[in-house]
Parts: sequence; C-alpha cells; structure tokens
Amino acid sequence: MIKLKLPDGSVREHEAPLDGLAFAESIAKSLAKKAVAIKIDGQMKDLSTVIDRDAAVEIVTRETPDGVDLLRHDASHVMAEAVQELFPGTQVTIGPVIENGFYYDFARAEPFKAEDLEKIEQRMREIVDRDETITREVWDRDEAVAYFRKIGEHYKAEIIASIPGGEPVSIYRQGNWLDLCRGPHLPSTGKLGKAFKLTKLAGAYWRGDSRNEMLQRIYGTCWANDNDLKAYLTMVEEAERRDHRKIGREMDLFHLQEEAQGSVFWHPKGWRIWQALEQYVRRRIDAAGYVEVRTPQLLDSKFWEQSGHWGKYRENMFVVPDEVPSTDEDAPVLSGKAKLMAIKPMNCPAHIQIFKQGVKSYRDLPLRMAEFGCCHRNEPHGALHGLMRVRQMTQDDAHIFCTEDQIKEETEAFVALLESVYEDMGFTGTKLRLATRPDVRAGTDETWDKAEKALEEALRALGKEFDFAPGEGAFYGPKLEFHLRDAIGRSWQLGTLQLDFVLPERLDASYIGEDGNKHRPVMLHRAILGSLERFIGILIENYEGRFPLWLAPVQAVVTTITSDADPYAEEMLQKLRDAGIRAELDLRNEKINYKVREHSVAKVPAIFVAGKREAEEGTVSIRRLGSQQQQTMKLDEAIKALAEEATPPDLR
Repeated sequence: MIKLKLPDGSVREHEAPLDGLAFAESIAKSLAKKAVAIKIDGQMKDLSTVIDRDAAVEIVTRETPDGVDLLRHDASHVMAEAVQELFPGTQVTIGPVIENGFYYDFARAEPFKAEDLEKIEQRMREIVDRDETITREVWDRDEAVAYFRKIGEHYKAEIIASIPGGEPVSIYRQGNWLDLCRGPHLPSTGKLGKAFKLTKLAGAYWRGDSRNEMLQRIYGTCWANDNDLKAYLTMVEEAERRDHRKIGREMDLFHLQEEAQGSVFWHPKGWRIWQALEQYVRRRIDAAGYVEVRTPQLLDSKFWEQSGHWGKYRENMFVVPDEVPSTDEDAPVLSGKAKLMAIKPMNCPAHIQIFKQGVKSYRDLPLRMAEFGCCHRNEPHGALHGLMRVRQMTQDDAHIFCTEDQIKEETEAFVALLESVYEDMGFTGTKLRLATRPDVRAGTDETWDKAEKALEEALRALGKEFDFAPGEGAFYGPKLEFHLRDAIGRSWQLGTLQLDFVLPERLDASYIGEDGNKHRPVMLHRAILGSLERFIGILIENYEGRFPLWLAPVQAVVTTITSDADPYAEEMLQKLRDAGIRAELDLRNEKINYKVREHSVAKVPAIFVAGKREAEEGTVSIRRLGSQQQQTMKLDEAIKALAEEATPPDLR
C-alpha cells in the first residue's frame, strides 16, 4: 500500500505504483486535464514518473507558478526545434527559463533578422498542433557525445562531455527532435498552448565568456493563457513608453556615456531629485535613532579577506595596488612591494571598524550606524542598464549592532520604517520573502539555524505574510527581501534586512555585557531604498516623470503673456523661492500656448502665468500638469497652497 500526501494534508492510499497522470485522474478527471507535471517530495517530475513509495505529492497545473515556468521551459525547446527546421545547420546551445520568459542561444553563420521571428513563431504553432509526444531517455555519456558530434551539434557535445564520466545523460525526445535536458517536460507539445511571443534578438558569448565566439540569442515570453500574454505585452509596451532613460533625456535629468561605463552624470534637475530624496531619508533615519558616518572608498584587502567578501566578490571588485614605502633609509622611496587595496563594493567591514573604536557596552546597543555610502562593483558591460544596473552606486545603507534579545524589536522597527517610507513614495502592498542559507556560505549550521529562526519569529510576531526563498540568503546570513509593485504592475526587490552572526566574529567586534564579559554583537545589514540610482530610475518610470510635487526637480515655472508683466513675473519668482519652491522664470518672446506646451512636456507640475491684468490685480493664473483647466488666485494664496503641497510627507 502506497500512501500519498496532498498539499491540503489529506492522504490517499493506492495498492500499486502509478504514474503522475494516473494519480491526477484518481483525484479528478478535470485535474488530470489541467496537469502538466507532478511534484514528489518537493521535486518537479514528468507526469509519466511512476510513484512507487510513500511521498508528499502535488499536481502541478499550467496556471501555477511552477506550471508557467514549465511552459516557458518547453517553449524554449519548441522554439529550438522550429529554428532547426527552418534554418538547417543551426546549432543549439542552451535555453533556460528567465523571469517572464525564456531564451535560446544559437550558433549560425548568417544573422537572424527581425522578420525571422514571425516565421519561427508560426512554425512553433505548427509544432504545437502536431502534438508531438515528449519522452525522457537515459543515454551513456560517451554515446551521447558521439551522437551529437555526428549530427554537427558541437556545442551540445561539449556540454555533454563536461558531465563526469559514468553519469547518465538525460535526453528528451520531442517527436524526432532530441535535446539534452534534465527535465521535467510537458507530456507533449500540444500541452504548451499558443500563449507565447518571440520578443527580441541579441548577441551572447558562448558560456558568457567574451573570449569565446558570439552566438545569437532569441528571447521569448510564454504564459498560461492568452489574457495573461496580452496583459504582459501591454505592460512591456507601457514600460518602454516610461523608460527612465528616455524620460531622463526629455527632462534633462542625467546622462551616461562610454567613457564612464556604469557611472551617472547627474544634471542639475536630476540632482535636485537626488537631494530631495536623500534629505528625506536622512530626516527619517535621524528620527529613528540612527547615527550617520562616512567611511573610506579604499580599504586594505585584508579586511575583505577577513570578512569573506574577497573570496565571494573578488571578480566584481575594483582592485588597486598600493606601493609600500621601504623602511631601509638607503633604499629608494618605494620598495616596489605592493599590497592590494579595493574600492569598497559595500560598507559592512568599514562600519565594523568604527564600532571597534573604543570599548562598547551593552548600554550602547542597539547602535544604528547609517551611511549614504558610495560603492563600486565591476558589473559586466552587458549587464549595465541605465540607472537600474550601474557600477558606481550610493546606498542608503545602515548596520544595526545589537544583542540577540534585541533582534525582534529592531526587526519590527525597521519593517515599520520601511513600509512608512514606501507609502510616502506612493508604493503600497509590499511583499516579503525570507531568503535562507545558500549552498556556499560562512558560519556553522547551528549559527544559521539560530539566525533563520530569529528572523522568522520576528516576522510572525509582526503578523506578516511572507514566502520562503530557499538558498537565496547572503553568504553570511539569511535576509528579508521587500518587494514592491509599481504603477504598471512590475515587481521590484529593493529593501533588505540581513541578520548576521558571522562578520562580527570574523572581524572581531565585541561589547561588554551586563555580566562584565565580552560578547559578540549581532549585525543587521539593512537598506530601504537600496541604491539611490536604481530607486530614482524606478520612481521616474512609476510616475512617468510626473513626480509628486515634493520630489519634482522644478516645482513651478513663472511665465508671461506679454512683456508688460515681466517685472511682476520676477517678483512672483522671488516670492516662490522665498517660500522654498524650486521655481524658474520664462520671459521668452513666445506665444503663451507654446510656452505652456513646452513646460508641460518637461512635466513641470505648476505653471504660473501672468499678463497685464494679473499684474494689476496681484493675481496669477495657474495651469497644473495633466489638467486643461486654468485657475486664477491671489498670488499670496497660490504660493501658500503650493508650498503646503510641496512639503515633504514627513514634515507635514
């Protein structure tokens, strides 16, 4: 008798082994029709997998997250089959699932053209209609290498040859087409459906190494149904319209250039947004009991070696040799011996150095140490993307040094602060994930057990719903990830809280406890916005450049209908600036409708218009961004109302 436990806790007994499809049918015929795979003790398997022992079993349907990922996996294989049917001689390499879709890299002498994507899509639909059976076969490694070499698939043969000898090789047969794959897969291509779309072409180096040959990558997206596909394509179209790089140019906020890869040139208007954001965060953390510090950009490599970052992040760090002066008076000024320095990719080791200055007592804890720290990471050129992925970034970083007894209280306070900040920025509905220990990590299992338990208990005490992200914690500790959704439904992971017992031990941080003995502090690494560059990029796209008044780089423009009103306009400008409004003056000899249209395109929230009548009456006509209406008010009343609206949320 086999006992199979379902996710709802119920147990079904079967007298003999059965495959996943038969098990689904035993529950409901309708469930079997929707089923695309099965999970056995948490592991995804083909529906054809035979269950011959007691196990926890879950039927995976196409609408579930696992089901959608499986559809995308199969879509990449169907695309590869279509490409090889249409373009004989093309070699396939790898084709993984990615967020919202999939890609496959191909080796082909002739480049694909944009119009080829529709041809490939059409052939994919034909393969779906053919409903080709998909089955798994296990081959001997050397036989598999020989087979793929024989048919001219040299890349695939190279991948298989890298598998240790003696290990079986998993091959999936899709009709008459074969591919190396661990699986699982759909039972047949007909189960894929047609809610897919090929989206773009790109270049990619073989195995991601620029020393290797360039391949051609085709990206696509795939969904459980046509409605989800249409919603996604609409979101992509909207995202392109809101692209922060395009809006940044239109509003003259910033630019990037080849000579400073991954670093941002902030223009005056963009820097005003930065300053408003930084000043807001500074006020919030000051009120929350943080102290602000500033630490060096260059640190001796020994700190990074002690912390473990050297082994983990060395290839992404900018390293600088530092000549060591000789102690021999007769020797040249420099001995020629060099030690290594690194431009900091994060602030943690430096903050521990400040903590270690002088003796700390339990009475000094918690110590909340913040820094708008400028960090550098050697991101690959191909990964850079406007403000969203840069090499030079400034983080609203902080480290909370506390006792174990203070973890819960500090976590609760941080979550409340973060959610309040996000709400002020216009974001609600934050989702939490608890990322647990990765395979490669520092610290003992006992330490990780304690850290993971502490964060989980803190979340449960807050009554927060959260998901687990197994294996995605930092190398030194588990972390809470805070995900928010923007105006068009995209999810962004920005804030984080990481619980760390490891670095205080490695870098020898301690405090004197109530018992008079030395103890290790717990270190909470936390950020709210993440990098200011990325957060501003998200704000630009979320608001489509139409910032809330308190963040707008130019909050008001004063312009005139006739030159007779110029002196009055200059008076208005001064009064606005005296009230703290970021205002500019436009006295150009242009028609008023032209000027209003131009400032509206620049997304100025308020346009103060003055003519001869306004000057005589001490009034102003106001046009607000996005409104066709014009309001006339007494100047002092208008300025007072605008100043109140422009007050940052924390000061209201």
